[in-house]
Amino acid sequence: MQENLKSQISDPKSQIKACLFDLDGVLVDTAVYHYKAWKRLANTMGFDFTEEQNEQLKGVSRVESLNKILAWGGVDKTDAEKEELASLKNSWYVDMITKMTPAEVLPGTVDFLTAIHKAGYKLALGSASKNSGIILEKTDLAHFFDEIVDGNMVTKSKPDPEVFLKGAELLGFAPDECVVFEDAVAGVEAAKRGGMKAIGIGEKSVLSQADVVVSGLDKLTVKDLENL
Repeated sequence: MQENLKSQISDPKSQIKACLFDLDGVLVDTAVYHYKAWKRLANTMGFDFTEEQNEQLKGVSRVESLNKILAWGGVDKTDAEKEELASLKNSWYVDMITKMTPAEVLPGTVDFLTAIHKAGYKLALGSASKNSGIILEKTDLAHFFDEIVDGNMVTKSKPDPEVFLKGAELLGFAPDECVVFEDAVAGVEAAKRGGMKAIGIGEKSVLSQADVVVSGLDKLTVKDLENL
């Protein structure tokens, strides 16, 4: 185990039995496809959409993302129009992700999932994305997961813990037997509100609520989970 990770872990007696993963930014990086689709939508309405604004949509549902973008652009739409716009954005996004390949899986992901699966941990996906199934299929990651909970199965967005609590329930474990892997502040908050451990993927200064923060799954081993 790496020294900087050791210093973040305080309890050597782990009871973790299940791992719950966010998708975007943890296993694969589809942020660029979301960005391109949202930017295209904003441009059709006469305003621009920046990469900095796109960062603020991490872990946020499609409807809430659209509301934020419309507010940034100073545009008012009816509920029916919003539904049409969200559907249009999604059609562009799906067209792009259907061309994804296993080469787009983030570094260390396959090795880490393989190792924890062999070690006996149960795995679930907990993502706000309604297109998780397509992405997992195209990137050849679906077979690792015992359960998949996505935006089609939950009604509340992170930081509400619904998506992770549902995953824990389907796997058959109590929240305190689960660890969540998240790259978004809202996702880490959801894990903690659900009574779970959280491993942040990103910057420690941003994901300060997480129990451990690393730059990617390539920095983790089974031993790290045993020491949570």
